[in-house]
Amino acid sequence: MAWRPDVPGVVEVMKAQFVEHQYPAHTHDTWTILIVEYGAIRYDLDRSQHGAAPSTVTALPPQVPHTGRALSGSGFRKRVLYVDSTVISDDLIGAAVDTPTCGDPTLRRRVLDLHQVLAIPEEPLEAESRLALVAALLAQHLGSRPLERPTSSALLARRLRDILDDHVVTGITLRKAAQILDVHQDSLVRSFARAYGLPPHRYLTGRRIEMARRLLLEGMPPSDVASASGFHDQAHLTRHFVRLVGTTPGRFQRRSPEFR
Repeated sequence: MAWRPDVPGVVEVMKAQFVEHQYPAHTHDTWTILIVEYGAIRYDLDRSQHGAAPSTVTALPPQVPHTGRALSGSGFRKRVLYVDSTVISDDLIGAAVDTPTCGDPTLRRRVLDLHQVLAIPEEPLEAESRLALVAALLAQHLGSRPLERPTSSALLARRLRDILDDHVVTGITLRKAAQILDVHQDSLVRSFARAYGLPPHRYLTGRRIEMARRLLLEGMPPSDVASASGFHDQAHLTRHFVRLVGTTPGRFQRRSPEFR
């Protein structure tokens, strides 16, 4: 199963299971980030042999030949992200050839979380936030972290909050916000979470739920409230409304005094 999410920098997402298939030597135009859910993979990268196990994250660089095959007869299942050089710099290709495998459990958990949220098209800001953190950890693993001019963490968080407040309905990508503030995306996520105790996408969802509550109490039909408060559709609104308010938008509206 493969799909292309509407998230800047992510070219393709794939989930696959193989038993007998063996990849011949080939290359990709993108970075290949993969985790193994069960089984193990043996692969050659630039004429050196490596392995991928369930406890690791593998980062295969673009334009470098690699193969792939199951280590045992039971095969393997994997999750894969294909991302471009705006996510991971091509300057790190050499380091990835030398050390393509990382055993950091935090990185593996974040790759899995990112892969899962990329299957939800209504949550692009959450996907961008998780992608930024994955990219930052991979850059650290590969021995590089791009420099940026120092900015007060609290000030950065306030500026991002103001941007989110101005885009409650229309939304804004993390990449665009980072360009406006001239910082790296992972710095935005970390600064915001440190200042407000939650990541940017959850803050924005909370603001949208506040708006939805007001519109429901004003009598707007739930079917219209979704788009008016920035949600993808009514199902998207309902899922988050139940999680934050504890009831559906329709029941919330019917319980208000005006509708009794």
